[in-house]
Amino acid sequence: MKILVRNLAAATTEEKLNSLFIEYGTVQSCSLVLDKVTGKSKGFGFVEMPKVGEAKAAMKTLNGYKLAGNFIRVKKAESKVEATEEIKE
Repeated sequence: MKILVRNLAAATTEEKLNSLFIEYGTVQSCSLVLDKVTGKSKGFGFVEMPKVGEAKAAMKTLNGYKLAGNFIRVKKAESKVEATEEIKE
């Protein structure tokens, strides 16, 4: 399951994000979205967890968690197709 993590502090690293989620199970991948020009974090990223139960537990527990001074928001990531279809409706 792909998870969207928002409201990340600029200082948050992929390693820190990975270590936060690995407490809830297997993390397949973890990536921050970076600005193409500056190379700095845009304040959000994605975590992929293969087991749905583990991903749901992580989302439930970590949504609203204070990380590096920011309260992060965690939810299931929607695919671009799903997001586009919602806009059309």
